[in-house]
Amino acid sequence: MLEAVYVDKHYNLVVECKQGSKKACYELYRLYAKAMLNVAFRITGNIGEAEDVLQESFTDAFNKLKDFRQDTTFGLWLKQIVVNRSINLLRKRRLEFVEIEDGHLDNVPDEEPWDDEDVQYQVAQIKEAMKELPEGYRVVLSLYLLEGYDHEEIGQILNISENTSRTQFLRAKRKLGEILMRKGIKK
Repeated sequence: MLEAVYVDKHYNLVVECKQGSKKACYELYRLYAKAMLNVAFRITGNIGEAEDVLQESFTDAFNKLKDFRQDTTFGLWLKQIVVNRSINLLRKRRLEFVEIEDGHLDNVPDEEPWDDEDVQYQVAQIKEAMKELPEGYRVVLSLYLLEGYDHEEIGQILNISENTSRTQFLRAKRKLGEILMRKGIKK
């Protein structure tokens, strides 16, 4: 039986950084900064706040690097720090999610069907339209579609129920569709 072994391509940089190499730390920053800024921006919706989250996340990561066991990639570990810091920032903004009774949503599907032939949007137009979504909708939509989290994970990250995450996602998709129609992007 073959066993799959995953090797982090930046393993050596992480080891050097743990040993105190400032050059290795800078290289890790250079490799991941742009992607992590995008993650933070998609969640916070504000470039200034996203830049703050990025700097704080790298500071946290480098300060806690000795605790990083490397049982996952540095990028995934850092991304979790960025997501958590972004969510904490939203909480500080008093982001409120409407908690929905679990029993009321037993028959709500994960997603509504979309006509694939009509879904030929340009990514830039959709991202621009997403900026118009209410914060709660935008966060759930971003975590699910762009960051790849499932509803259970989103619920844990945002401290909401899985069903609330599903409902926020459905409402976000509906609202995004309305925005795109209003802008003439969706027929």
